[in-house]
Amino acid sequence: LVNVDTVHFPDEPTLDSLVEKSLLKLTRTSPDAPLPVSLKAYEAQFLREAQSHNSSYLQAKVREQHDGLVIIELSSYLDTGDAHGTPGRELITYSRQQHKALTLQDMLVPGQEEAFWQKAQLAHKSWMISTKVDQDVEFVKMWPFQKTPNIALTYGGVILKYAVTTIAPYSMGHIELKISYPQLNGIIKQELFPGRG
Repeated sequence: LVNVDTVHFPDEPTLDSLVEKSLLKLTRTSPDAPLPVSLKAYEAQFLREAQSHNSSYLQAKVREQHDGLVIIELSSYLDTGDAHGTPGRELITYSRQQHKALTLQDMLVPGQEEAFWQKAQLAHKSWMISTKVDQDVEFVKMWPFQKTPNIALTYGGVILKYAVTTIAPYSMGHIELKISYPQLNGIIKQELFPGRG
């Protein structure tokens, strides 16, 4: 089974192809695996080569839109018959004004990367306290804070999303850390704060 649930942006061809390319990246079973040429090609290849009872789910959805930004959340789940499948997640913050996906460098005031990751570490500490895992010495040792490329400028705060088994065990799913905009004064460009764009 291959299930593809995606979104299209006829008025934003750059975003449209970015969504497809990002979904195709989530189909990789190893970092150096070649990318299929299209979702249709991936579907045909998977159905041709996969074992029976294997399945692949791909989804792209608009998480929210504000201030000329479109936040897309991409999800995948590959079931190859192992004890549990492989889930994937990715976030895209797309600027309609600039017609491109914003990287962390695009979001930050120059020279503020270290300050940003310090705020992210504080958000991680807060998450550990709120889930009470901070009281488990083994957990703290095994699952330290890490950086993530999945950063989105949502209306309610800056979101950092983590792949499973990055900062917590598989059973805890995709961890999401949130940093409020007031904490990022002087770190994130002012024009990217909600209501200022």
